Amino acid sequence: MADKNDSKNAVIERLADLKTTMLLAFKMVFSKLLYTAIAGAVFTVFWIVFNSFDQLLFFSPIITFYLTDDAIIGFILTNITSILMGILVAMNVYVIRNSKIRIDKSVLSGSILGIASSACASCSSIGFLVISTFGGIGVVATDFLTNYQTPLRIASICILIWALYSVHNRITKSCILDNAFANTEKRRKPSLSS
Repeated sequence: MADKNDSKNAVIERLADLKTTMLLAFKMVFSKLLYTAIAGAVFTVFWIVFNSFDQLLFFSPIITFYLTDDAIIGFILTNITSILMGILVAMNVYVIRNSKIRIDKSVLSGSILGIASSACASCSSIGFLVISTFGGIGVVATDFLTNYQTPLRIASICILIWALYSVHNRITKSCILDNAFANTEKRRKPSLSS
């Protein structure tokens, strides 16, 4: 029984640490206006694209937004996806610009995977274009995307959350290394009083 309580306490402690470091990473990134602007711009672009693909936003003859009752769940999921993508792209830009660690392909892999999966889920509304381009394969792809649009969007949100966690780790790892480097440099410098 004590082992279960210890493991439960360890999980609770780990979640509290994650909450603290996640908030710290958000403060570091979004305290600067540039990254807030990047997040807002990415959110706006993807919100427009997703809602245009889902035929909720129309630009001709006038700009019109029309949300039906059966599209509410998809609209909520695309809003969550757009918000997460804005945050994720801004945090990735922050990591790239401020990282002293070697940057590899894994920095942006979660972002690219999340963007691709959410874009595929939103593309199901433009099936006639896919059918005319790919013929019979397009019919199968369009049917698949239409039937599984909501699960695909939920999966893309999960991928974006994983990518957000990954970027959070990069930011906090960078801070830990920066602090360790600063402490090492302080120890190496001779004091002026001696």
